[in-house]
Amino acid sequence: MKIDLIAGARPNFMKIAPIIDAIKERQKQGADIAFRVVHTGQHYDKNMSGSFFKQLGIPDPDVNLGAGGGTQAEQTAAIMTGYEKLLLKESPDLCLVVGDVTSTMACAITAQKMHVPVAHVEGGIRSGDWKMPEEINRLATDAVTNWFFTTSETANENLRKSGVEEERIFFVGNTMIDTLLKHRPHFRKHEVWDRLGLDIGQYIVMTLHRPSNVDEEETLKELISEIMKNSGDLPIVFPVHPRTAKILNYLGIDHERLHLIEPLGYLEFNYLVERSKAVITDSGGITEETTVLGIPCITLRNSTERPETVAIGTNELLGTDPAAIRPAMDKLFSGKWKEGRIPEKWDGRAAERIVERLIKENINKNSYSKTK
Repeated sequence: MKIDLIAGARPNFMKIAPIIDAIKERQKQGADIAFRVVHTGQHYDKNMSGSFFKQLGIPDPDVNLGAGGGTQAEQTAAIMTGYEKLLLKESPDLCLVVGDVTSTMACAITAQKMHVPVAHVEGGIRSGDWKMPEEINRLATDAVTNWFFTTSETANENLRKSGVEEERIFFVGNTMIDTLLKHRPHFRKHEVWDRLGLDIGQYIVMTLHRPSNVDEEETLKELISEIMKNSGDLPIVFPVHPRTAKILNYLGIDHERLHLIEPLGYLEFNYLVERSKAVITDSGGITEETTVLGIPCITLRNSTERPETVAIGTNELLGTDPAAIRPAMDKLFSGKWKEGRIPEKWDGRAAERIVERLIKENINKNSYSKTK
């Protein structure tokens, strides 16, 4: 069995890393399973070059489609064209996509048109917010997916409601958490720790990147203002994308306790998260990591595709109204934040379950007609 593992952005590589490990382990045991890492080139990040791959033990991609930037439509077209050419040269038995980025959707659709079945890791996740590009990607990908590897019972139910048969849904857990737990003993201190004089539990980590927050100038100013007013005397450490940094500079947002730093490597960023008092974010993936690490998480979004982090974990969904900041910070500083629990099967073995299922079901082109 030959599998294409598709990745186009940094979170994708975190999700396929444990799957690669699990495949290699089964290869050692004699299983007939092989993989090809296909990097679509959707994102280029200097922190995702050599050091990132080395940190997570990811082999260099076998193929880079070099899709590059551009609008979402331009990226989608470039990825689909590149992947189609690759499939014409060498077609695998299965295309395995992860997450919800443009690469996920584009390669899933291209594979199906080339009669290559598709498996979707993190299938069934929904936010219900069609204004989010990722939500459209999820819906389109799942519409052409043959087999779904899910992270929660909520995702399972979403798929059932959309008409997916039970035998095509496999509840396996969360590969992002596989990566987190594997590398947790190796989290390492960045120089910013000593430079800012940080202490355990005495600072807050913040990440903001969604257009609804950073592109709305007044909203961004008010959010930052409320956070600074209600965070006591704690430093706010903000690993910030250069684009967001330019917006902050343009708006003249400058506080003594607000420390803008460059994006960090995986091990360095999670070192900060694990030792923080709390995280303020608009990212979905970080809410999963904080839930497992037991760190209070404040999410500045109106919806989430990971409701288990709210229902079970340490995450609270605040929305984007700056007025919601103060009550949340009062709860945090009064010691009344919820404890949280780790969701079912978020135990570091999701990738093992995925690979075992691929082998057991003999998921390949020969079973293509059975599911569609």
